Amino acid sequence: MNGFAAVLVLLGVFWTQTSALHTFHLQEPGNSYVTGTMTIQNEKNLCEVHVRSGLYSSVTIFDYLKGYIATKLLSRNACFIMKIDKDYIPKLEEIGRLAYERETMRSVYSPKNVWMQFQPGHSFFGRIKDWIVYGHNIEKLCAGLPLYELVKTEPLVNGNVCADAGIPSILGIKICEEQR
Repeated sequence: MNGFAAVLVLLGVFWTQTSALHTFHLQEPGNSYVTGTMTIQNEKNLCEVHVRSGLYSSVTIFDYLKGYIATKLLSRNACFIMKIDKDYIPKLEEIGRLAYERETMRSVYSPKNVWMQFQPGHSFFGRIKDWIVYGHNIEKLCAGLPLYELVKTEPLVNGNVCADAGIPSILGIKICEEQR
């Protein structure tokens, strides 16, 4: 059985590196209500994630070329943008490998969470210079919505006040209002 798992992992690594476009269907373990679709476009260094969770659905774009992540939370009708920090955001290849493992082996679970915080009431609307920095893909996702810049924070004691985004069962992004 271990040999079979090793072969699947190696195939996943090579497949995500050679495949120009690959879509994964992911589900949160133990929760059939939260599902996600992740599409990786290797030649654009882009990962797009659609999470379906009723009112708490989201769309997240990992734009490795520009170095930003944008999450559109449908319940808040707002966009949250953060800079990709290699210390806590996996590389595109690693996300692809983890997604392949998760989709193939169903039992793999990587509860890697990133806690992010924003200041309520400090939103802005994208200006032309912002879209040059963030890029066309994020502009397409966030145009016309209030934008909030996220900063990394430590896990909060009351995580119930945070919104979940990211990639189901691979990288959870917890978006929290600044506690005053």
